[in-house]
Amino acid sequence: MKKLTYAIVASVAVALAGDNLAQAQCSLLGDHCDAACCDTSIDPLCCDSSGCDSLSGCDACGFCGETSVKCRCLGSMKLLGLIKPSDHCFDDFISPMIDFVHFEDPRTLTELRPIFVTQRFPNTLGPANIPAGGDAQLFAMQFRIALTERLSIIAVKDGYIIDNSEGALDTLLDSGWADITAGLKYNLIRNVETGTLGSLGFTYEIPLGSEQSLQSVGDGEFHFFASGGQRLLNGNAHYLTGLGYQVPANRNLQSSTLNWQHHVDFRLTPKTYVFTEVSWWHWVDDAANGAALGVSGLDLLNLGASDVVGNDVVNQNVGLKYKPNGNLEAGIAYQFPLTDFEDILRDRLQVEFIFRY
Repeated sequence: MKKLTYAIVASVAVALAGDNLAQAQCSLLGDHCDAACCDTSIDPLCCDSSGCDSLSGCDACGFCGETSVKCRCLGSMKLLGLIKPSDHCFDDFISPMIDFVHFEDPRTLTELRPIFVTQRFPNTLGPANIPAGGDAQLFAMQFRIALTERLSIIAVKDGYIIDNSEGALDTLLDSGWADITAGLKYNLIRNVETGTLGSLGFTYEIPLGSEQSLQSVGDGEFHFFASGGQRLLNGNAHYLTGLGYQVPANRNLQSSTLNWQHHVDFRLTPKTYVFTEVSWWHWVDDAANGAALGVSGLDLLNLGASDVVGNDVVNQNVGLKYKPNGNLEAGIAYQFPLTDFEDILRDRLQVEFIFRY
């Protein structure tokens, strides 16, 4: 009987010591953990069945790609003392592909994103039916760096353009380097339980590219954007949207546009997604001193043309993504115009890989 009593007392003592240790761990985490969220029977590092503190790296561990403990660690670690990891509480989402320079993922991410694009040009361009045709390829590398749980640096345009255009377009375009575009994004809305995201940001296209590739025009241009996302069907489907205004620093040399994108995906298997996206471009201002081409260049070029005000282009893509975990993502998409007016895009094939921290 005495042995049984000693055993019970010892068990209680160990349990109390474990609770005190867990509470001490929570206290050490400071503002990254609320003592009210500690449930030591589930996770001594403050991740219970209802989710963690809103300031932590993982609010609802049910949607986290890792165990709650690792998710907690990913939320607090910094690479080189500065770079934060991606927000892995939204690992069920995939990044959009259409208009990749302008359609920004609303999540806070740290990643490298190699992109390959091959695009065919229409046989004629604009109302004057300027002879064109042929194609071009782009090899690009995007990156995003999370500085805090809400703020990130984004670099969305760079790389090398290989020109195989024909007709009059061949006299305008040649192979060379693309401009560099970078900016900031801030995550305003982040609700893990409802799967809701909302971000604002801007980028500036630095005119450092090759002039023969129709880059380095004027004094560059700004893009102001908002993007949002919503989890659907318990994480088996998602909706993303982006709205942007592209305005050049020198309106005499480049045109201004509005762009609006939509993305819908459905998860076929735990690692495979199918998706479709739609993009709308509307030209609100000509380049005052531009040539009357009637086309402008969409997401890769800004030809500095006049006679483009009021133009509308709607493109759609269909694609497939493979995402084995929260750190890797690969996608392929085929894009085509839905409107009779195509600007400079007959169709496009895009392949990308994402390596995410």
